[in-house]
Amino acid sequence: MTSAFNSMLNTPESKLPLEVWAGVECTVNRVGEEYFDQLERNGHAKRLDDLDLFAQLGIHAIRYPVLWERIAPDGLENADWSWVDERLERLRELGIRPIVGLVHHGSGPRDTSLVDPEFPEKLAVFARAVAKRYPWITHYTPINEPLTTARFSGMYGHWYPHGRDDLTFVRALLGECKAIALSMQAIREVNPNALLVQTEDLAKIYSTPKLAYQAEFENERRWLSFDLLCGRVNSTHFIWGYLLKCGINEAEFEFFLQNPCPPDIIGVNHYLTSDRFLDENLENYPTWTHGGNGRDKYADVEAVRVCAEGLAGPRALLKETWERYQLPIAVTEVHLSCTREEQLRWFNEVWNAAQELRDEGADIRAVTAWSLLGSYDWNSLVTRSVGYYEPGVFDLRSPRPRQTAIAKMVRDFATGHKPNHPLLDIPGWWHRQERLLYPAVSCDRGRGAEGQRSRGESKSILSAPPRPLAIVGATGTLGKAFARLCEVRGIPYRLLTRQHMDIADSASVNKVLAELQPWAVVNAAGYVRVDDAEREPDICLKVNAEGPAILATACAQHNVGLLTFSSDLVFDGAESNPYVETDTVAPLNVYGCSKVLAEKLVLRANPASLVIRTSAFFGPWDDYNFVTIALRELSAGNTFVAAEDAIVSPTYVPDLVHASLDLLIDGENGLWHLANKSAVAWADLARLAAKKAGVSVRGLISLPTQELGLIATRPAYSVLGSDRGELMPHLDSAISRYLEERG
Repeated sequence: MTSAFNSMLNTPESKLPLEVWAGVECTVNRVGEEYFDQLERNGHAKRLDDLDLFAQLGIHAIRYPVLWERIAPDGLENADWSWVDERLERLRELGIRPIVGLVHHGSGPRDTSLVDPEFPEKLAVFARAVAKRYPWITHYTPINEPLTTARFSGMYGHWYPHGRDDLTFVRALLGECKAIALSMQAIREVNPNALLVQTEDLAKIYSTPKLAYQAEFENERRWLSFDLLCGRVNSTHFIWGYLLKCGINEAEFEFFLQNPCPPDIIGVNHYLTSDRFLDENLENYPTWTHGGNGRDKYADVEAVRVCAEGLAGPRALLKETWERYQLPIAVTEVHLSCTREEQLRWFNEVWNAAQELRDEGADIRAVTAWSLLGSYDWNSLVTRSVGYYEPGVFDLRSPRPRQTAIAKMVRDFATGHKPNHPLLDIPGWWHRQERLLYPAVSCDRGRGAEGQRSRGESKSILSAPPRPLAIVGATGTLGKAFARLCEVRGIPYRLLTRQHMDIADSASVNKVLAELQPWAVVNAAGYVRVDDAEREPDICLKVNAEGPAILATACAQHNVGLLTFSSDLVFDGAESNPYVETDTVAPLNVYGCSKVLAEKLVLRANPASLVIRTSAFFGPWDDYNFVTIALRELSAGNTFVAAEDAIVSPTYVPDLVHASLDLLIDGENGLWHLANKSAVAWADLARLAAKKAGVSVRGLISLPTQELGLIATRPAYSVLGSDRGELMPHLDSAISRYLEERG
């Protein structure tokens, strides 16, 4: 243990519990002449009652936007404070401490930019106005992630002013850091006790031995914003020569030496894919990863995708930050764009790392649940607006923000409880072998004992066999898809045939549940032959209704979650708008009747059950769904007959499985509709798939349903919508991904 660790052991902060902070993704960045505003995209700009939802999480503080571009785009004299007035007052009433951000990946109003020599003074004027208006505010982040913003705006050209050279990058960074220092000076003239919470994404660089010099340079450069604010950048600094070579005058660094503004709390933002690996062996990587530094050409890839040992992890980064600065630290962003269980695993891992270091004496103050409302289009670094959404603590694809499983985890941490979801016992994808997309390379160079420890922890994370997810329906399309995707998602499962467990036999069900002790059951079995059901209704009702009811009763007794499936055929087709969960059911055939009865019996026996209505399956892993058969026949030059007047909402099986698993993990219950967004006739579905696949439709024959010789009556319209949440992608996207997967 270092002396820095020992020095903090007896401070008052070390005796306080680790706090839970939160944050709303609030980026307002500029691309060309267009501003991209996350608060407009996520709707928080119009929903005051979001704050009450946030308060229910038990959070202590929130990183909150009081953004220059939004409040005073036309100058301070024309500022509109009404939105901020209302929200900051509500936070005050709720007892949540705001950590006010003034610029979040932005460059200010149109009359300035990051390389404007007057940018620092202009932001300081705004900062003073904020402090005067809200003198009770104690925590500020004048500029979020200045180094990252300078890189994206001045070196990579993504954001305004779209520089692509080292000089623009350094100019932007110096301007931002000076703006931070001047802003804090202005704020402290109003409130001498105001604290600077300075955030940065401290991505680490790994490399081959040949490129160690470049990795070492970038690993020093990543600290530059903190070093500037702490007054550490002088002629002895590691990258001093680089800064001068860029064209910066030595005198420009005097400001920071004369006016140090060290953070009161260092905010560490860490993303799994931020860490990079540099490799001169270009042939191992796709061309879009290729680049260089003028001396060597190399690929720049996500380190987690290539490092054989895995990454050092959040604990190593926090320890490195603590030992470098010996200043209080908070993890100011924890977010992962992934499936729900991986989001939980990542948050849990970061929390445990922070708690462990705190227990050893490091002054770690808080961990922040970032992106409370999720985020939009960060897969393109918000350089375009295409609607790519990543859910966070809340999911915005419902009529009002819906709590996900992360919300429960945040509440647990905030109230001093340890989260206990069984899926937390499984290593995240970043610890599993399938993370590797390229030939594995040793990244162990210079890592030391901390990295060794992190890898050891990931190997021994399982102390006991994890509780599985029981999947009923081993031979069916849906059951097999659940098993396949559970494998991908790191969800232990047991795929059960009727011989393993007969859901129509309560003794069989109870015996298996007692032996397996699953955390949940997915009932993917059922009688699916709609026409045959008209001839053997008793068998259909026993399999589709009695069995699920017995299973629901047993799951309630064993305190096990249940997910089971229903159908669009519970409706009669009399409507012309998509059916939602509260619409009246009126089945036209025996199969539909069996599903209606199943819904009633399951939810009566076990109201905590999740019942998902879906329709018109197609998927890449079986050869007997409508889309696959249509393409096969049309490709072979054969005729293919399809209904021209039955309108459905087709469902891509992988999308259905992923969304269903997320809802199950979230603890959702009751009826949900899940189908890809569309309303299409069967014949038009065949045309759409054929067009995307480049297949001729000359053999397609469109007929009215009544001419197809079907026994069971089908509804003419059975499109599924939802008043609980539109979680599924559009049909066009689904078909494109289907064709890619089929290869």
